[in-house]
Amino acid sequence: MKTLIVHYHSFELWHAPSWIRERLQQDFPDHTFIQLQNYDRVPEEIADTDVFIGWSLRPEQFVAAKKLRWIHSPAAAVHQLMYPELIRSSVVLTNSTGIHGPVVAEHAIAVLLALAKRLPQAMHYQAKHEWSQDQLWHGSPRPREVADSTVLVLGMGGIGREFAKRAKALGMRVLAVRENRDKGLDGADTVYGSAQIDQILPQADYVLLCMPVTPATTGIINASRLDKMKPDAYLINVARGPLIDEAALLDTLKHRRIAGAALDVFNEEPLPAESPFWSLDNILITPHTAAVTERLWERHYKLIFDNMKRFLAGQPVGVGMGARNGGHGIVIWFVGSNPAAWQRDNEGQDTGGLPVERHGLR
Repeated sequence: MKTLIVHYHSFELWHAPSWIRERLQQDFPDHTFIQLQNYDRVPEEIADTDVFIGWSLRPEQFVAAKKLRWIHSPAAAVHQLMYPELIRSSVVLTNSTGIHGPVVAEHAIAVLLALAKRLPQAMHYQAKHEWSQDQLWHGSPRPREVADSTVLVLGMGGIGREFAKRAKALGMRVLAVRENRDKGLDGADTVYGSAQIDQILPQADYVLLCMPVTPATTGIINASRLDKMKPDAYLINVARGPLIDEAALLDTLKHRRIAGAALDVFNEEPLPAESPFWSLDNILITPHTAAVTERLWERHYKLIFDNMKRFLAGQPVGVGMGARNGGHGIVIWFVGSNPAAWQRDNEGQDTGGLPVERHGLR
C-alpha cells in the first residue's frame, strides 16, 4: 500500500515536518510512505496512491488517482475538496477537527475575554504611556464580566463543543446553532436550528463563528444579521473568512453599530496592508493563529497513526477519538452519492466496541 503525504504551506507550522513520513515508515514497515515538499510531483505520484494525506488535491489529480481509497486532511475544513468528482466517488474523507478543537476553543475564549475586559484598548494606551483608567471606564462599552452573559455559538463541531465547555466554566449562558438538533446539547444550554438564527441573535452578547464553509453558510453573517445584534455585542470568527460579508461588517464597525469584533480569518489572507480593517480601533486581528501550538503535529500524528491502523485492519477510519455522549466514539465523514450503501458495506466491521457516528457529505 502506498501513502502520499503532501501538506505544504508557506507558514512553517502548517507544513508537515519530515519526521511524519519517517515515523509512519517505522511504525508500518510493510507499506510505502512518500512525502513531497511541494506539489510539483503530485501528478506522477498520485496514480498508484492508496491513501493521500494533505489538505489540497486538484480534481484532475483526484481523477487520475485510480487506486485512491482514503483522503485524510490535516485541516479541519474540507470545503476545498468538495468538488463533484470526489463527492460522486466512494473515497472516504476524514479531517482533523478533533485536533484543532481544544486549541481553537482556547483562542476563542482568550479573545472573548480580551474584548470583554477591553485589553486591546488598554494596550493602545500602554503604547502611548497613558494611565487609561478613566478612558476605559468611560468608553463604550465599558469593561465587563463574562459570567451571566450570553454567547451564541454557530457550529457545534469539535471547536464549538470544546468552546461550550470552557464558556460554561466561566458562568456563561451558551446558545448554539447546529444543523442537526437531534445530536443534543453538547454542553450548550439550548440548541437551535439554522432557521432560528435571526430569532436568537438579539439575545447574544457574543457571537462565535466556528462552522464550516458550505454554500449554505457562506455569508451567513450579512448586513441584515449584523443589524440584529445588540449594539454592545461582539462578533468572533475562528472558522473561515467567507462566513462573513466583510463589506457589511466593515460598515457596521465603522459606524459602531456593534461593540466590535475579533477576527482570526479573512476572505483574503494574508490580510492586505491596505485593508481598512487594520485602521479600525474596535477590532482585534490575529493572523490565523487560533490553531497554533507547538504540540500540533504530535497530535496530528496520533490521529493519523490510529486511523492508519484501523484502515489497514479494514476498520472504519474517523476524524478522531473523543468524548461524546458520555463515552468515546468514532466520527466518520464519508463522501459518495450513496451513503446508505457505504454504511451497509461497513456494517459488522470491528469498531473496538466504540459507537460510530456517520455523517454524509453530499
